[in-house]
Amino acid sequence: MTDKVLIYSRFPKSMMVRFAERFELLDTGGKPAHEVFSADELSGIRAMLTAGGTPLGPEAMDEFPKLGAIVCYGTGYDGVDLKAAASRNIAVGHSPGANAASVADIAMTLMLATTRRILVADQYVRSGDWAESKQSPMMRPQVGMPGRRIGVYGMGEIGRKIAARCAAFESEVGYFSRTRYDLPYRYFPSLEALVDWCSVLMIAVRAGGETQHVVNGDILRRLGADGYVVNISRGSVIDEKALVAALSDKTIAGAGLDVYEKEPHAPDALTALPNVVFAPHIGGHTVESHVAMQNCVLANLTAFFEGKPLPYAVKSA
Repeated sequence: MTDKVLIYSRFPKSMMVRFAERFELLDTGGKPAHEVFSADELSGIRAMLTAGGTPLGPEAMDEFPKLGAIVCYGTGYDGVDLKAAASRNIAVGHSPGANAASVADIAMTLMLATTRRILVADQYVRSGDWAESKQSPMMRPQVGMPGRRIGVYGMGEIGRKIAARCAAFESEVGYFSRTRYDLPYRYFPSLEALVDWCSVLMIAVRAGGETQHVVNGDILRRLGADGYVVNISRGSVIDEKALVAALSDKTIAGAGLDVYEKEPHAPDALTALPNVVFAPHIGGHTVESHVAMQNCVLANLTAFFEGKPLPYAVKSA
């Protein structure tokens, strides 16, 4: 009999093809499971696949009395209540580092697009202003990468790849994380110290209660009028209201964002601002990253149904 897997979050069907070859999928389409499937169908569910940011608390877990594994598609697992899962003997897996290179690339893309005002430059050409030699204050020279101080907040797999890419651009790199590592970058003992030093803050920290709105008005003020913030982690890390205020009154120079507090909706107050570059949470959205993430999912699910420990289990803090 084919093992059954509940697809708890909404995923494009194209991303589920490899899993369907191995397992019987019960796809909720992102709707509450009991609205799509009968209680009898759900009673035997032992494993589910979810997006890491999808809320999955104790009440949801209790809907599946035989649930033994929650496998997150991607690196993140911030939506899963790990304590609730542990108390119910539910293993939680993810895809650590599988999309790190792709996300680091988006971080660099957003930083360059923001600091070099690529969207403004694009419009300058499209509008014909360049051809007509029209002057624009937005086209004045900007600070380049060599010698620029880049602060990386979070030094996991993604943070390390961002740091390496920044160093290749001849920038100075500093970082703050819970752990100090043996790395060729300057370590700062606090986020405040890091933003006092840097001119670009790259947010690559894992989301959670301790990082909720940690990049607040004070942090943005410390970053300064020539500072930029780039967020490729989770939207919850930044206080969006404080960010809108800082961008509106020129407390900081600009921002590059791939993630938002309430996706897929970026607030109008934010999207109306000209000094922000947006992406629709596509950091890990490359062919190579999806193959790597799917490999981790398949390995986790296969191991679970074979009665083995998950090879890519979430490690407790």
